[in-house]
Amino acid sequence: MEKAAESSTGKAADVVVKGEAALKPEFITTKEKFHESVDAEWQRSNGKKASDEDTSVDKNENCTAEPEAKKFKADPEEKTQVEKPDGKRYRGQNKSRPHIKPTTYEEKRLCLSIIQDRECPFGDKCRFHHDVAEYLASKPVDIGESCYLYDTFGKCAYGLMCRYAKAHTTPDFKTMENKDLVQACEGRNPVKNSLSKDLQNRLRKHSVAFKKSAEYLKTLSNNKDKKEQQKNGEACAAELSTALKEVEQKEAETQLQSVPDKEPPVKTVGPLTDADVIKLRPCEKKQVDFQDKLYLAPLTTCGNLPFRRVCKRLGVDITCGEMAMCTNLLQGQQSEWALLKRHESEDLFGVQVEGCFPDTMTRVAELINNNTDVDFVDINSGCPIDLVYKKGGGCGLMTRTRKFEQIIKGMNYVLDVPLTVKIRTGVQEKNNIAHKLIPEMKNWGVSMITLHGRSREQRYTKLADWDYIKTCSELASPIPLFGNGDILSYEDAVRARETGVSGIMIARGALIKPWIFTEIKESRHWDISSTERLDILRDFTNFGLEHWGSDTRGVEKTRAFMLEWLSFMCRYIPVGLLERVPQKINERPPYYLGRNYLESLMASQHVGDWVRISEMLLGPVPKNFNFLPKHKANAYK
Repeated sequence: MEKAAESSTGKAADVVVKGEAALKPEFITTKEKFHESVDAEWQRSNGKKASDEDTSVDKNENCTAEPEAKKFKADPEEKTQVEKPDGKRYRGQNKSRPHIKPTTYEEKRLCLSIIQDRECPFGDKCRFHHDVAEYLASKPVDIGESCYLYDTFGKCAYGLMCRYAKAHTTPDFKTMENKDLVQACEGRNPVKNSLSKDLQNRLRKHSVAFKKSAEYLKTLSNNKDKKEQQKNGEACAAELSTALKEVEQKEAETQLQSVPDKEPPVKTVGPLTDADVIKLRPCEKKQVDFQDKLYLAPLTTCGNLPFRRVCKRLGVDITCGEMAMCTNLLQGQQSEWALLKRHESEDLFGVQVEGCFPDTMTRVAELINNNTDVDFVDINSGCPIDLVYKKGGGCGLMTRTRKFEQIIKGMNYVLDVPLTVKIRTGVQEKNNIAHKLIPEMKNWGVSMITLHGRSREQRYTKLADWDYIKTCSELASPIPLFGNGDILSYEDAVRARETGVSGIMIARGALIKPWIFTEIKESRHWDISSTERLDILRDFTNFGLEHWGSDTRGVEKTRAFMLEWLSFMCRYIPVGLLERVPQKINERPPYYLGRNYLESLMASQHVGDWVRISEMLLGPVPKNFNFLPKHKANAYK
C-alpha cells in the first residue's frame, strides 16, 4: 500500500509505519494539516476568527496534551525521548496533572432554603446567597432550553441553580412541576446502595457490629495460637484443647436449640472445619449464571454509573462498580461508598473491593452483604499500581497465598452472594503463577475467576497471552473463568471464546468503542456514524446530569468524566476508513481526516478538541477551566 501523504511520524510516504493501523490512503494526512483543517472548520462553524479563539494553542508544541508518535526499541531515535532524572521514561499516568474540584467553578451557591421555600436555619450566619436577583447576576448563562431531569421526573431538585432552569422556572422565579410525571415516578428509586447518614455515623463511631466476621476471625486466632503452642511445645497445649472443645460444645448446643429435629453436627478437629459446620452451604447462597456473558470490567475513573448505563443500552450483560478500598468503606467515606451505587437498569451487578488483610476484608464483605443490593462481590487481586501493590494488595495478594486464602474463606463465610476474583498472569513478566493459584482457589470457595492475560510488569506492553488463558481455563473447570485482554471487535471475541473460557471481560475496548457489545452479539462490524457516536455521548451527558446534578458543579463533573472517556474514545477508527478490518487495539491511528467534520474532530488526540466536543453538549467551559487526562495515550508503546 502506498500512502498519499507522510505519516504522523514524519517518515516517507511509501513506507508503511510499524504499529499504525492500515487506513485507506485518501483519508491519511499529516499532523499539521489535520489540526489546520479541524481548527478552520471549528472557527467557521462558530463564526470566530483565529484571533478570537479562546482555546487556541500551539498544538505542535503542546506535548502534554497530545502523545508523541510511537517509537520502537529498534529505532535509533529511541534515546531522544524525554527522561526523568533517574533515567526512566515518563509513561503511564499524568501524576502531576492539575486537579480542579468542581466546587471551584461556583464560589457562592444559592441557599437550599430558597429552593425548598423554607426558612434558613443558619440565619445571618449562612454563607450562601439568599437574594435571588444577586445570585442570578453571578450565575453562568443557561446551557439549553430543556432540562433532562424535569422532562424525565417531572421536577428538578436544583431549581434556580439548574443550568437549564428556563425550562422549569416561572417569571416570578418559582420552580414548576409536571404533576403527572411526578406521580408516575412516585416511590421509584432508580439508584440503590447509597450510604445512609445513620450507617455513616455508626461507622465513624465504630459502633457497627460485625458478628459473623468476629466468629471467623476468632477461629483464625485460635488456630494461630494452637499452631504456636504445638511448635514451641508449651505446657498449655492441653488447656487450649479443652477450651476448643468447650467452644465446639457451645456451638453444637446452639445448633441443637435452633434445629431440634436434626442430629448435632459431628465434632471435628481444626477451627476452619468448625467454621464449615455453621456457615451457609453453597446451595444456600444466591446463584448467579455467569456462563457465556459479556462482562464490563470495573474501570477506575471511567467505569462510573452513567458510563455503565450507556454500556447496558449497548448490550453488556454484567456490570461491576469501580474498585473500592475496604478501609475507606469501613470509615464511612461518602466518596468511596458512591462507587457501590447501582442503577435499576443493571440487572447483574457486582462490586469490587481491594484490601490486603483478612480482618478488614471480612468486615467489609459483611458490611456490603448487610447494607447493599449486589449480585456478587469481586476481590481485586490484579491491580498493578504501586499505591496498592506495595502494601500487599492488588497483584501483591497473588504472592501472599496464606493471606489470600484467609481473605477468600473469610469473605465467603460472611457473604450470601457469590465471591469472584480478578487476577493477572503473575507479577513478573516471565514468571506466570496464575496456573498454580487457580486450583487452590477452587478449594477456597471462589465462584468465578477473571484472568487478565498480562503480568503486573507488562501493564499494556505486548499482547495478552490467550494461550495461557486457555490453559488456566482448563485448570479452573468446572469453576467459570473469564478471559480479559485486547478485545476490540467481534472477531477478537470469537477467537477468545475458542479458548474455552466461560465468558469475556472487556475493558479498554469498551472505552474506545462502547458499542462493541452490540457488535459481538450481532456478529458484525458496525460502521457507526459520527452523529450516532455523538448521540451516545449525549446519553452519557443526560445520565451524568441525573447522577451528579444539573447545577454548575454537576455539569463540570459530568464534563470532567466525559473528557477522561474521550481520551480513550479518540483512538477509534471508523470501519469505513480502514483498508484492513478490524482495527487492532495495539495499533495507533495515524492522522486522518474523516468523512465529515465531526468525524475528524472525534479523531483528534488533543485535549482542546475534546473540550470542543464537550461544549457541544454541556455549553462553554468556565474561565478557570483546566484539564489533563489521567492516563497518557501511550498504551500503544
